[in-house]
Amino acid sequence: QVQLVESGGRLVQAGGSLRLSCAASGRSFSRSAMGWFRQAPGKEREFVAALTWDGSSTMYADSVKGRFTVSRDNAKNTVYLQMNSLKPEDTAVYYCAARYDGGSSNRRNDYSYWGQGTQVTVAS
Repeated sequence: QVQLVESGGRLVQAGGSLRLSCAASGRSFSRSAMGWFRQAPGKEREFVAALTWDGSSTMYADSVKGRFTVSRDNAKNTVYLQMNSLKPEDTAVYYCAARYDGGSSNRRNDYSYWGQGTQVTVAS
């Protein structure tokens, strides 16, 4: 089993920055590909960013490319999402997810383990 706990979400002004963290425990973190997804009220959960087990390859949704950066520290069992130039449309609950059966993916169904989410609210 894998437990994922997100943190770092809060209210921020448009144009500001936040860094989300996702702490993992249980199964070997360094063997997992990790992803970040988000879900706004009334919308489906959507892909944000993902990276491979060693962080050597990353992928981003077009809506966040150039503004968000995903990274990981396997020694700390933690994955991060640095979010810059935040916009009101970035407001959502942000979830991290883990998979152990392949590389990074932008498909929600490829991930077996999910955290509870952290709320990010961007005020205009």
